[in-house]
Amino acid sequence: MIKIQIDNMVVEELLKEAIEEKINEHSNELLFWDSNELKRRTCMSWNSIQDNFFHDPNFPKAKVGGKWYYPAKETEEFLLKWLKEKNTLG
Repeated sequence: MIKIQIDNMVVEELLKEAIEEKINEHSNELLFWDSNELKRRTCMSWNSIQDNFFHDPNFPKAKVGGKWYYPAKETEEFLLKWLKEKNTLG
């Protein structure tokens, strides 16, 4: 006969960790990026961004007041396509 014992404290702790992880994942999904977030996500300097793709007419951006905003999903899609094109042309 096999006997299994479950430590409720361990199960509770594992559940808490899993829930916290999911909450953090969800809160990290931004609707818009600002220029600092764009630099962080691309690991590029502002000058490199401007030299490489900022002025591309297909690059999604909007200036609100004096600040640039980039729709997160569209920007990510653009960047993946842009990098793929650079890799194949390159």
